[in-house]
Amino acid sequence: MEAVKIPPRCPRANAFAEGWIRTVRAECTDRMLIAGEHHLRTVLDRYTEHHNTGRPHQSLDLRAPCDAPNVTPLPNGTIRRRKILGGLINEYHHSA
Repeated sequence: MEAVKIPPRCPRANAFAEGWIRTVRAECTDRMLIAGEHHLRTVLDRYTEHHNTGRPHQSLDLRAPCDAPNVTPLPNGTIRRRKILGGLINEYHHSA
């Protein structure tokens, strides 16, 4: 990974990074007390996993980025809740 300097007075040059940081702060780190660098890395790793596999995105028709594009999950059985980050985020899954 390489750091790239953005041109001055170009807010659109880093729009993706700013959007990601805003999302992480609003949904995760602003609601937690971070104890140190190791704790922060663990929290961000768990949140990134949730963001890419379990969180619905409006731009993707309420699918997660890692979901298969042609598969529509059908509800069968009961629904189970899985707590992430100590209950800050909840994911719901169908169980047989």
